[in-house]
Amino acid sequence: MLTLKIITENTQEVIDRLAKKQYEAKEIIAEVVETDQKRKSAQQALDNNLASVNKLSKSIGQWMKEGQKVLAESAREQVAALKEENRQLEIHQKEAEKKLIELLCRIPNLPSDRVPEGKNAEDNQIERSGGLMPSLPADALPHWELARKYDLIDFELGVKITGAGFPVYKQKGAQLQRALINFFLDNARQAGYMEIQPPYMVNADSGYGTGQLPDKEGQMYHAVLDDLYLIPTAEVPVTNIYRDVILEEKNLPIKNAAYSACFRREAGSYGKDVRGLNRLHQFDKVEIVRIDTPEHSYESLEEMVDYVQFLVDQLELPWRILRLCGGDMGFTSALTFDFEVFSAAQKRWLEVSSVSNFESYQANRLKCRYRGEDKKIQLCHTLNGSALALPRVVAALLENNQTEEGIRIPQALIPYTGFDWIE
Repeated sequence: MLTLKIITENTQEVIDRLAKKQYEAKEIIAEVVETDQKRKSAQQALDNNLASVNKLSKSIGQWMKEGQKVLAESAREQVAALKEENRQLEIHQKEAEKKLIELLCRIPNLPSDRVPEGKNAEDNQIERSGGLMPSLPADALPHWELARKYDLIDFELGVKITGAGFPVYKQKGAQLQRALINFFLDNARQAGYMEIQPPYMVNADSGYGTGQLPDKEGQMYHAVLDDLYLIPTAEVPVTNIYRDVILEEKNLPIKNAAYSACFRREAGSYGKDVRGLNRLHQFDKVEIVRIDTPEHSYESLEEMVDYVQFLVDQLELPWRILRLCGGDMGFTSALTFDFEVFSAAQKRWLEVSSVSNFESYQANRLKCRYRGEDKKIQLCHTLNGSALALPRVVAALLENNQTEEGIRIPQALIPYTGFDWIE
């Protein structure tokens, strides 16, 4: 979340910058400033009262020694009244603090100056593109038909076992999944990322730390009895490793990679755009996470974008990178680049990665800080990206590489699959 310092010292700038995200902030920012003033006033009154109590308490002892019982008794009554007033002030202060946190959690991150203007996905800017577009016959099959033809994925069986959005991968379909996971993890390790195997469930504090909670409970599966949440991405547990931690500047940037299953309710998602692997409730993904200094975080972001580009190039997929406009950005992001690959049979672009810099927004919630060479402690910047999400990568691989003889496996994947064709 945004710091109070940023809001109170740059109020109009905050309002103007949030307008780029199509967020009307004037009213809530005014409420934040007002609530903060109430909190400060209560704290000031408490401090003054405590000073008076201390002074009166010392006087009581002195007056009792001098035999001035009337003055001493009057002072005791004043102390009792001040203590009762303090109890009320503490209640008001805690109420103001609670309301302040609730308000701050409703305010999105400020977009970077590098974010283009725009209201929705149509206004996103194509940064660059690459890869060769496949030439397929008019009767080319979409991936869900290919999955049935070659017995790779059983969507109906997933519905029987669990429900829609939980496919069952079989035979070479399952092997392809495992091959991609290992391919992504091996490349991440070679690129300097330390591998993490995180839990698939997190507590509410972790959900709060990365911005999923509060207000986004409906997007996550909740184990109510234990008050635990199935993770929507490995970003959540991995970034929370650094919650309430003070890092040393010499150890930054920290680079972690993690494979996990991901669970998303995706409420309200229907229609042709969610068919097959296009949108699932459970899917596999390798995530990369960085913790960095403010001065270096945008250099880290560029390195992460270049790394994801390397992966899609290795998979021989046609790709493009989008710089998201303000109106299409995530709540917690300061700058986001989306990667899309072209799905030739569906004749549409599919998002396979989102790489974002959150600046200090997550770090402020996490209390993730670092100690600089000058011994000053300040908030880190956090970044994360998909490298990569499997379902739509698999969809594009199956569709783009279909031939009359079968489905060709990209050269870089063959050492991981152990086969070069699905026949």
